Amino acid sequence: MISFKILKKSKRSQARIGVISTPHGDILTPSFVPVATRGTVRTLDSAEIEDAGSRILICNTYHLHISPGERLVKKAGGLHEFMHWNKPLMTDSGGFQVFSLGFGTDHGMGKMLSEKTHKRLDIDSSPKSVRITGDGVHFRSPIDGTELFLGPKESIRIQESLGADIMFAFDECPSPIANVEYMRKSLEKTHRWAAMCLKAKKTSQALYGIVQGGAYNDMRTESARIISLIDFDGFGFGGEFGYDKKSMGKILSLVSKELPEHKPRHVLGVGHPEDFAIVAKSGGDTFDCIAPTHYARRGVIFTNAGRLDIRKRQFLSDQKPLDAKCKCDACKNYSRAYISHLLRGHELTGMKLATMHNLFYFNKLASDLRDKIASGAL
Repeated sequence: MISFKILKKSKRSQARIGVISTPHGDILTPSFVPVATRGTVRTLDSAEIEDAGSRILICNTYHLHISPGERLVKKAGGLHEFMHWNKPLMTDSGGFQVFSLGFGTDHGMGKMLSEKTHKRLDIDSSPKSVRITGDGVHFRSPIDGTELFLGPKESIRIQESLGADIMFAFDECPSPIANVEYMRKSLEKTHRWAAMCLKAKKTSQALYGIVQGGAYNDMRTESARIISLIDFDGFGFGGEFGYDKKSMGKILSLVSKELPEHKPRHVLGVGHPEDFAIVAKSGGDTFDCIAPTHYARRGVIFTNAGRLDIRKRQFLSDQKPLDAKCKCDACKNYSRAYISHLLRGHELTGMKLATMHNLFYFNKLASDLRDKIASGAL
């Protein structure tokens, strides 16, 4: 189980500083959660992830179910032992990835979709590449094409075998282009599945319920009210969050106001640097995103002066660190020129150093966010 304690509340916004206590340690919030999709933050080992300031990771139930399989992980002693990570872990439900197989194939998905695209594509309701029933989702394995099924009971069973500290309820993650009628039916399904997940849970692991509703404020509010009536340990905000950052902040704020204050809130799939303050001011406690690692492998470096594409020729003779204000190992020991050289040559060491820096930068950003809340500046 987990517990959550609020240490300070902002007088200027819905921001708060808190601490989530788990069997594997405490997490100060607001906190950024790196994505360890297959049980790893790409290019880094567990010690390097910790050195970058991370104290919690989120792993992907769908991918770990596909390979190596939850039985193998459980036999190894659970994810913590399997990964050699002795700090808190989350596992998502696998729902987003399964539904993405359909909508990703048919149209494409994202956390935000332009209003113009919404209007242009608001003609389809359900994905064609997966089959959704009242019990769950039928889909094919990306490895051998075998038909598989994932529903609320199956998701909980897999997550319990993986053994993370915090699990998420299985929900339908509808496409950003889903019409109103489909969204309402989807919401009913998510709420029904939420109760089934809690009933299926047999371990002491924490379980978060998911609030859905897309970019529709009324549906988001309705979903938050219904999910808050179920005895979850915390709450996740899933799906699409509007057309732009302003819309996202409004939706997150509306949802937070409907949820119990004494339970933690996690925003799924959101966490670019410009999102940190929006999430915190809207009442979010933790949030995950692939941005620091995804961009690092492509040579994009986040710094206090903005983003750098370190692969550009102009950096080949630049002997300065990636960020003069950064204290990560990459910035203390290596130059822009060296890391540029490595990444231009597709060297794994270059990806590792870039990831190390970006992750350190994101964690420092979260630490600075907590300082701003503590000082009353946010």
